[in-house]
Amino acid sequence: MRLSSIALLISSAMATAAIAQTTTSIEDPYLWLEDVTGDKALSWVREQNADAKKELEAQPQFASLRDDLRSILDSNVRIPYVGKQGDFYYNFWRDKANPAGIWRRTTLEEYRKAEPKWEVLLDLDALNKAEKENWVWHGESCLRPTYTQCLISLSRGGADADVTREFNLDTKEWVKDGFFRPEAKGSLGWIDANTVFVSTDFGTGSMTESGYARIAKIWSRGTPMSAAKTVYEGQATDLGVGAYRDDTPGFERNFVSRNIAFYNDELYLRNADGSLSKIDAPNSAGKSVYREWMTLELREPYTAGGKTYPAGALIAVKFDDFMKGGRQFDVLFEPSDTTSLAGFSPTRNYFILNVLDNVKNRLYILKHDNTGWTREPLKGAPGFGTVSASGVDPEHSDDYFLTVTDYVTPTTLMLGTVGKNPEPLKQLPAFFDAKDLKIQQFFATSKDGTKVPYFMVSNKNTKLDGKNPTLLYGYGGFEISLTPSYSATVGRAWLTQGGVYAVANIRGGGEYGPRWHQAALKEKRHHAYEDFAAVAQDLIARKVTSPKHLGMQGGSNGGLLMGNMTVMYPELFGAVVCQVPLLDMKRYNKLLAGASWMAEYGNPDTDDWKFIQTFSPYQNVKKDVKYPPVLFTTSTRDDRVHPGHARKMMARMKEQGHDVRYYENIEGGHGGAANNEQTAYMQALAYTFLREKLFVK
Repeated sequence: MRLSSIALLISSAMATAAIAQTTTSIEDPYLWLEDVTGDKALSWVREQNADAKKELEAQPQFASLRDDLRSILDSNVRIPYVGKQGDFYYNFWRDKANPAGIWRRTTLEEYRKAEPKWEVLLDLDALNKAEKENWVWHGESCLRPTYTQCLISLSRGGADADVTREFNLDTKEWVKDGFFRPEAKGSLGWIDANTVFVSTDFGTGSMTESGYARIAKIWSRGTPMSAAKTVYEGQATDLGVGAYRDDTPGFERNFVSRNIAFYNDELYLRNADGSLSKIDAPNSAGKSVYREWMTLELREPYTAGGKTYPAGALIAVKFDDFMKGGRQFDVLFEPSDTTSLAGFSPTRNYFILNVLDNVKNRLYILKHDNTGWTREPLKGAPGFGTVSASGVDPEHSDDYFLTVTDYVTPTTLMLGTVGKNPEPLKQLPAFFDAKDLKIQQFFATSKDGTKVPYFMVSNKNTKLDGKNPTLLYGYGGFEISLTPSYSATVGRAWLTQGGVYAVANIRGGGEYGPRWHQAALKEKRHHAYEDFAAVAQDLIARKVTSPKHLGMQGGSNGGLLMGNMTVMYPELFGAVVCQVPLLDMKRYNKLLAGASWMAEYGNPDTDDWKFIQTFSPYQNVKKDVKYPPVLFTTSTRDDRVHPGHARKMMARMKEQGHDVRYYENIEGGHGGAANNEQTAYMQALAYTFLREKLFVK
C-alpha cells in the first residue's frame, strides 16, 4: 500500500511537471533558444549573425570604422594603469602584438618615463597557444611581504566563471601541484603561504540559485580540496558566500561575507578559535574595515548610540570599540539635496572623500586627531570633469593616484601626495578633434515632476533645427552612476561624424545616492523609464533632434531599459542598440545569475509579477505596433545575463514582422568581447547601424 502511494505521488508530480512545461512552451514558443550551446539554438544564432553581417558589413563605412576602432584599442599610447605591490607597479596590457594580453611590472622610476621598460611576467597569448585555450585575464592576488606567490584567475572565453592557479614570480612558472580552483563562480584567497580561503563549486548543492559559491572553506597546501574545512555555509537563496583575509600589518583579520542579495549582506569576523562574530551593522550598509576604523555607507536611516544617521551618510567608528559594544560614530559625510557619496579611499593617515554634487565630483581630505575629524578640499584637485582618487600604498604612504577625465578631454593620470599638488604621470593623446565640441548639462522634468539631469556633447555650432543625429545612452540601476568620461570610440565613431551624444542620469542609478536608486526599485521601476523618456522628450523639445534622428543605446540593465523604451515609447526613437540585455522578466530569475537581482526587480514567481509584467519587454511587444529598428547584441559566453533574453526577443519581434537584426559573439562574457578585435567589431556593428538609421535627411 505504501509503495503504491509513493508511486501515485511520483506519477502525479510528473504529470504536474509535464503540464507546467507544456504551459510554459505554449506561452513561450522560443524556450528552446535558452539552450545556450544547443545545436538547434546555435544554428539559429549563426543564421541571424549572417544576416546582420551581410547588412552592416556592406555599409561603406563599416570596414574603415572597424579598423579605426581596432587601432585605438591596440594603441600603445593608451594609459597603462598600475597597482602597487611591494616595490613594483603591475599592469595587464592588451595590444595588437598581444591580443590576449601580458601581465607585467615596472618601477616608479621607469613608469614616469614616456616608454617604460616592463618585465613581462605572464604572456596569455603564449599560454593560450600552449594549452589550446582562450584564456581571458580575470586578475591576480599576490602574498605579502615578498609578493612572489600569486593566485591568478583566468576565464575561458570571458565568462564570469573562472579558474584560479598558483604562479611563482621568481620562476615565472605555474607552481607544480600548487593551489588550483577548477572553473566556477567563486574565489581563492591567501591566508598564508600554505593556506587559503576557497569558495567554489564543491559539488551538488554547494552553489546558490544564482550560480555563485554558497560555502567558504579553509584549504591547506598538499591536501585535496575535498579535505578543506568549512568556515561558513550560506543558504541556496543567497547571492553568494566568501571569506577573505585583511593582511594589513598590525591589523590582520579574517572575515566571512554572506551576500544575501545586492545591497543586503552580513559580515562576520572570524576569531582565532574559528568562531564567527557577526558585525552588528545594518545589512543594507556598505561595511569596510581599514586599520583601526570601520566605516558604514548607509542606504537607509540607522539609529545607534542615541543618534539617527540618514541614508546616504558615511559614518566611522573604531572597529575594536564597535565589537565591544561602542556605538559612538563620527559623521564623515552627510548628503544634501544635490550631493551624494561617490566613494572614498584610504591613505596611510587620511581618507580621500569623493562627493558628487549634481553629478560633478568634489574631492576632500579627512584626517582624525584628538579633537575628531577635519575636512578640507584635496589640494590641487581639478575643479572640472570626472575626478577620482585612490591610495597608491595605504600601508606606507599618503600618495594617491588621481584620474581626471570628461567627454572631450583626454584622460590624465596624476600622482599626488596629500598636502601637495599632484603631478601628471600619463595622459591619453587626443584620439579625436574636440576643439569645436562642448559639454552641457541640462535637467528634464519627469512625469512625476522630478528633475532628471543629463549631459549633452555637441558641436559648438550645432543648429537647433531638430535634424541632428543624436545618441542617448542610459543605465538606471543598481546604484551605478554615469559620470563624464573620455571615450575615443564615441568621439571617433559618433561625435566627429556630426552626431550629438547624450547621457541620462535617470533614477535607479546612484547619482544622488541611495534615494535615487531606491526610487526605481521593483514596483517603482517605471520611474527609470519615465525619466529616460523625459530626457528624450527634452532633447526633442529643445529641437536638438527629432524622433527619426534620435537613437538610444544601453547594455545589461541598460539593455532592459532599451527593451522597455522600445515597447513603451516607440514614437520617440529612430534606432535602438540593445546590448547583453535582460528582456524576459518572467523567467529572468531562472536564468544564470538572474535570481541574484530579485532585490532590484522583484520575484516574478510571486504577486510581484503584477508589477514586473509591466516592464517585461518580451511579454509586452506587439505585432500591430510600429517599433524603431533594433540591433540586439549579446554573447554566447555571457554567464551573467543569459543570451536567451536577446535571442527570444529577436525571434519574437522577427516573427511579428518588425525591423530587427541580431549579432551574438560566440565568446566574450558579459562584456560582449574577449579581445580587442572582437570589441572593435562589435562596436563597429553598433555605430554603423546607428549611422545608417539616424543620419538620414
